[in-house]
Amino acid sequence: MNTKQKTLIEHAKQVAIKVLLHNMHGPYHGLPRTAGWGYPEPYTRDLMISALGILVSENRKLIKSLRRVLETLARNQSLHGHIPSLVHDPEERGSSDTTPLFLMAVTLFRKATGESDFLEQPVQKALAWMEYQSPSDRVLVAQLPTSDWRDEQWIIGYGLYVNTIVYTYLKLFGMHEKAAKAKELMGRFTVTAERMHKHVHEGLVLKHKPYYALWSYKVYRSERFDLLGNSLAILSGIASPNRAKELISWIEKESQALQKNELLSVGLPPCLFPYITPEDPDWRNRYEKYNQPGEYHNGGIWPFICGFYIAALVSAKRYNLAEKKLLALTELIKPAREADVDFGFNEWHRAQDATPQGQDWQSWSAAMYLYAASCVQNKKAPFFHIIRQPP
Repeated sequence: MNTKQKTLIEHAKQVAIKVLLHNMHGPYHGLPRTAGWGYPEPYTRDLMISALGILVSENRKLIKSLRRVLETLARNQSLHGHIPSLVHDPEERGSSDTTPLFLMAVTLFRKATGESDFLEQPVQKALAWMEYQSPSDRVLVAQLPTSDWRDEQWIIGYGLYVNTIVYTYLKLFGMHEKAAKAKELMGRFTVTAERMHKHVHEGLVLKHKPYYALWSYKVYRSERFDLLGNSLAILSGIASPNRAKELISWIEKESQALQKNELLSVGLPPCLFPYITPEDPDWRNRYEKYNQPGEYHNGGIWPFICGFYIAALVSAKRYNLAEKKLLALTELIKPAREADVDFGFNEWHRAQDATPQGQDWQSWSAAMYLYAASCVQNKKAPFFHIIRQPP
């Protein structure tokens, strides 16, 4: 990386901090807003994911704000331990990823601050809630459609992304036996027969493919590629070093093929591929308006997910490739859709032309850029490097 490139990255990092400080106080009880001018609400999942970048920034104001968010979530926790989708609204429930993300963020906060018993009672309630999210009572949790970060996509049963978060918090809390069980179950093949035999349990491994299934439940599954879930599988150590190596090579090869076919315009992978088209059985009527191929959850390029991918590359010791992707991400986040700013840090970009399509100054876009830059510069994925160590 030359001096000019390093200077550009440092500038982007400074703007990312500016974005997070700007978004620190919103109109809902003074809690952080999710984006600079759109999304005034404090969305739980966005802010929990942003914790990674906030904690590596070591910015005291941001860390203090994160503490307040976590404490507010704990106060608004349901009777049975579920964490709401909006930080300030205890009645806004139904998300499959908010409770596991809360558990992950709390333990990250504990490790960063040294407060080992921070929010212990709410944590125990949240852990109990997660126990009851497993239909088979075997650690892996199931979900309903549109209940995770993809509110315009159907993920049914055992979703990869949510279960990588479960595995992550189990490892961070030192619950190694349960984590090992989750890893074992995820490492089983998906069921390929038309009939599911007694005592046969589905997993998330696909035959003859290096990546994990998007979701699996009994005899059903999706073989579309989920960049966020697979990046977390590499980061957390669910994927073995050999599988991680094969997976990354596959991602790069497939991304190049998408570029060659003019379905992708930049050197960063989309969140999902192959894209879902109107001819496909998993196409939904709403996708016509909200989820076109190469857009939004149907293959849009999400900067925060690219941040996870870069971190996964670092954890797999693909340092040169991680550096290359960080530079590509730095170029991607420059343009804004509406705001007059140096870096747009937009929510998502259309795959075919990389134009920003979401809200500018999105908190998790800025936070995960900070996290990705830290990974590349220090050749280590903070917090996840702990998970990957043997117990």
